[in-house]
Amino acid sequence: MEGGSDFRHWDELIPDALGLIIKKLPLEEILTVIPRVCKSWSKAVQDPYCWQEINIYEWSTLCQPDQLDRMLQLLITRSCGSLRELHVSCVNNDQMFSFIAEHASSLRTLVLRRSEISDSIVAQVAGKLSNIIFLDLSYCRHIGSQALEAIGRNCKSLIVLNWNMHPIDIEDKPSHINEARVIANTMPKLRQLELAYLNIDTGSVLEILSGCRDLETLDLRGCWDVKLDKKFLEEKHPNVKVLGPHVVMGYFERGCFDDYSDFSDDYWMDYSEDDDYFDDESFDAMWNSDDLLELRFYEGMQEDLQLFGWPPSP
Repeated sequence: MEGGSDFRHWDELIPDALGLIIKKLPLEEILTVIPRVCKSWSKAVQDPYCWQEINIYEWSTLCQPDQLDRMLQLLITRSCGSLRELHVSCVNNDQMFSFIAEHASSLRTLVLRRSEISDSIVAQVAGKLSNIIFLDLSYCRHIGSQALEAIGRNCKSLIVLNWNMHPIDIEDKPSHINEARVIANTMPKLRQLELAYLNIDTGSVLEILSGCRDLETLDLRGCWDVKLDKKFLEEKHPNVKVLGPHVVMGYFERGCFDDYSDFSDDYWMDYSEDDDYFDDESFDAMWNSDDLLELRFYEGMQEDLQLFGWPPSP
């Protein structure tokens, strides 16, 4: 670049501006490509600003539980308490949910689908999720009235709750009426509520409509015991759009399995908080070691990567 030019080198961007750019990149590029560009970029990608929104939902449906735990610990730790959004699936132990809650002081959106967390742990740590406004616990089959009541009591700003179920997962659960009543009594600010395939009845739904006066959308698809009169809804609740219980597009309209894409490679990265940047040698060792979980977004079969929505290797 000529000395008189008004343009700067990319590595001379101020950290805040560089962080804005980095946040718009796919997660795999942030973790595997950006740190190898130069020292300043590697340092910038470790800034908490880059990790205010974490979305590893698709990857988490395919990885092993220990890989998921380590990824969450890595990324959430990098956020340094500034985490605002977390999208993840298949969190399969209470300890990891507690870890998430410990770092949830700024968390506003939490998507935690298909997780095997217990009713009791959610009730225990719900007070640390007080800033949540959007919560998705769909297909978390161990969640019950205890957890929902704690969420309602502590998450006063909650406006969206998604708690859909898979029909197979509710075969041994004769009723979700108590849970529906808890929602009606503790979550008055809800605007969107999804309860697809729950075993609830008309009475419990009427309680929800009465208790959640701000409700705009209520998803009851697959709730076969609910019988609502269309004229009654139009007269008493004209601002509420009720979906279901009839399922128009098939048994699994919500797409319970559509995110189980086929991907063969596991991936991970080794990370040290003491390192200011990653040099080429450390990356080569990281990617080649048999003892480390590896990030292989840019290795393996390119066709699989493209099908999963990831760019081909540069």
